[in-house]
Amino acid sequence: MSILAINSGSTSIKYKLIGEGERAIKQGNIQNVKDHLTAIKQALREIGDLRDLTAVGHRVVHGGPKFLAPLLINDENFAELEQFNSLAPLHNPYNLAGIKAAMAYLPQVKQVAVFDTAFYSNLPETAKFYGLPLWLAKKYSIYRYGFHGISHKFVMQEGARLLKKKVDKISLISCHLGGGWSVTAIKNGSPIDTSMGLTPLEGLVMMTRAGDMDPGIIFKLLEIMPGEVNQAKVDELYDILNKQSGIKGLAGLADYQELLAQVSFGGREAKLAFALAINRLVKYIGAYWTLLQGQAEAIIFTGAIGAGNPLTRHQVMKKIECLGKLPMFAIKTDEELMIAREVKELLIKNVNLKMKNNS
Repeated sequence: MSILAINSGSTSIKYKLIGEGERAIKQGNIQNVKDHLTAIKQALREIGDLRDLTAVGHRVVHGGPKFLAPLLINDENFAELEQFNSLAPLHNPYNLAGIKAAMAYLPQVKQVAVFDTAFYSNLPETAKFYGLPLWLAKKYSIYRYGFHGISHKFVMQEGARLLKKKVDKISLISCHLGGGWSVTAIKNGSPIDTSMGLTPLEGLVMMTRAGDMDPGIIFKLLEIMPGEVNQAKVDELYDILNKQSGIKGLAGLADYQELLAQVSFGGREAKLAFALAINRLVKYIGAYWTLLQGQAEAIIFTGAIGAGNPLTRHQVMKKIECLGKLPMFAIKTDEELMIAREVKELLIKNVNLKMKNNS
């Protein structure tokens, strides 16, 4: 039995074939993807032997208000999934393109969608809701959905293992720092709050995203930017907030290692961007420490930045010394392995359900 995990992005496709005992049989990362059908075909050729393949698991960033757990894909629910592309336009369409391609080449193999948002499906209402009219939130499904859930769940499980505790007894603060940055408060194995919201724009200052800001800024920019307020102008502003802001907008740098180098050289704009990003993260950690009533057993850093160069996490830990001695782990995330775990769990659940119905 083997499970193929696919993380299909806009210009890249990561894959990992995982066998018994969670052994990685084959893995790869295809870059500069222009056509997902061709890229998936290339991945399958690179893998070669797929005779023991049981299922393919796909990362899907946003499951909307309907899909709250891993989903066995069919034509009907695939069409439903497409309706949520607007909630994560930079991710979901490409996630689904990967699924469609895999269905075309492996029509007899089970295809399973594993959602980043599913980890947060049981957020407390105090974290889930915004201060909007309730009828408006319910009519348009305006809630906090959360993101990076696959990664946060994986490092939660690893954190529990390192602390020699059961997952449902663990309380942590988990920081995923990569291209996107998010932080999650976990109590007894379940998230109770997270920094990203309806979309991945909310929360921390990220590599290219602005994060939290006064909503009035958006109205002000729409008013003062040249041209009439139309869809093109809205799209332009969305692009600015999503792709041209954050560290890139503040320091003019798209590479985090280059930012750290500029910080060490005393570059004013780089120092400002770094300080702003760290300050925002520290504020969230402090707030989540309080939500957890001071019972967090560790803080975890993951993602390319979080688990990479130690300067970032050391700077954060220095600023939260007032919280007392808090164990810190840098854990390299493995979203593909987490996807495979979720797929295996779903398949076993379905087999058990079938046996129960037949008995």
